[in-house]
Amino acid sequence: GEGVQAPSVDIDRATEFVTIATGPTSGIYYPIGGAFATVLGNAGYKTSAQATGASVENINLITAGEAELAIAMQDSVMQAYEGFGAFETPNTELRAAMRLWPNYVQLVTTANTGIKSVEDLKGKRVGVGAPNSGVELNARMIYEAYGMTYEDSEVDYLSYGEAIDQMKNGQCDAAFVTSGLPNSTVSELAFSYDMVIVPIDGDGRDNLINKYPFFAASIIMRRMWRAFLYITLCWSTKTFPMIWYMT
Repeated sequence: GEGVQAPSVDIDRATEFVTIATGPTSGIYYPIGGAFATVLGNAGYKTSAQATGASVENINLITAGEAELAIAMQDSVMQAYEGFGAFETPNTELRAAMRLWPNYVQLVTTANTGIKSVEDLKGKRVGVGAPNSGVELNARMIYEAYGMTYEDSEVDYLSYGEAIDQMKNGQCDAAFVTSGLPNSTVSELAFSYDMVIVPIDGDGRDNLINKYPFFAASIIMRRMWRAFLYITLCWSTKTFPMIWYMT
């Protein structure tokens, strides 16, 4: 049959203000959101790229009508859409505009901490991600999958950039990083320190995938990080981080 043509909509772009919810200024979401704002500004819209705590806060801003576009990790969006995890109420009005890149969750430490497994985080100082961020949701789910809670560690709600800075100063033992590969912050740590990527594997990883099937096992190749001494097993979202908006 013939396709249905979408109705045309007249928009006075000069009167429309588009707020783009991004992430911390130290992360990748902020400059990407700024680039989107520039493109929309060139198209005639009034725009602003807003620094935020990233995925969870961004979705809440969309839901509250305080942002028109947002960058968020797919697993956070699934929780918001279906109403579980960090989101009590389903929001089926969320929509995807585009896919950006595959995300990998990495647990980063240095050799002197002695951390070689997720279970070794017990009693350690761990950066679990900024409050209301997708990284923090990932960290919380990993602790759960391995039969642990935040009470087993001394956790700090720091962005991974802040946590890695603390690691360099000896004030943090490990940090969760959710990002594309390679990540410049992790690469810098690998160049200057005896960095270790802790495998996310075994029964804990299987528990994680069984409960949250939007995750899949993956392998980070040796060449990705200069300091790798071996290929490690990690995991990633099956799909991609997305920009979401309300209909």
